Amino acid sequence: MAEASDEKEQSLFQAPPIGEQERMIEAMLFASAEPLTTRDMAERMPHGSDPAEALVHLRKRYEGRGVRVVKVGDAWAIRTAPDLGYLMSRETVETRKLSRAAIETLAIIAYHQPVTRAEIEEIRGVAVSRGTVDQLLEMEWIRFGRRKMTPGRPVTFVVTQEFLDHFGLESARDLPGLKELRAAGLLDNRPPPGTMPQMGGEEDENESESAPGQNELFED
Repeated sequence: MAEASDEKEQSLFQAPPIGEQERMIEAMLFASAEPLTTRDMAERMPHGSDPAEALVHLRKRYEGRGVRVVKVGDAWAIRTAPDLGYLMSRETVETRKLSRAAIETLAIIAYHQPVTRAEIEEIRGVAVSRGTVDQLLEMEWIRFGRRKMTPGRPVTFVVTQEFLDHFGLESARDLPGLKELRAAGLLDNRPPPGTMPQMGGEEDENESESAPGQNELFED
C-alpha cells in the first residue's frame, strides 16, 4: 500500500518541459565550480526530470559557440572552446613545474592505472620518494584507488577528474600514444628507466630538471 501511495503522490507532479530542464542544467553548470554528474543534477531537479536527455539538447545548442558543454570523466562542465583559449592568454597565472620524477610517476599512473607504488618503481627502475607522490596528491591529479587483492593489500593510485579536466580529456583512454608524444616532442630517446645506472636507488627529492618539452605538458 505504501508503494502505491508513493507512486500516486509522484504522479501528481509532472516533470518540467525538456526546454525548462535544459535551462536548469545550464544554470547548474554555469554556477558550479566543479563538473557535475547526471546524478548530481537529477538530485536537484524536480521529480521525473531527465538530465541526460536535457544534456543532449544543451550540447547541440552550444555547438559552434564560444563555450561548450563537455564531458569530464563521468561528469559534465561548461568550458571555453579550445580554439578561443588564446583570448585568455593575458591572464596572470602561477605556473608550477613538475620534476622529471613527478612527470614519470604521473605518466605511469595515467597509462597503467590502477597501479601500486611497487609497480611504479618496477616500471621506473628507481624508488619513488614520498615527496613525489605527495606533490601529485596535493595537486589533486592523482588519488588513492582500491586496494589490490594481493598479499599485503597494497593501495593503488589512479588519476583524478581534475587531471582529466586540466588536459581536456573525457577519460584516460583519450591519452595520446607513444607515437603522438614523440611527434609532439614530448618524449626523448632516453633508454628505458630500467636500464638507467641509478636503478634501485632513491630518486632525488630536489630533482627539478626535466627533459626538453616535458615540463610544458605538465604545468599547472
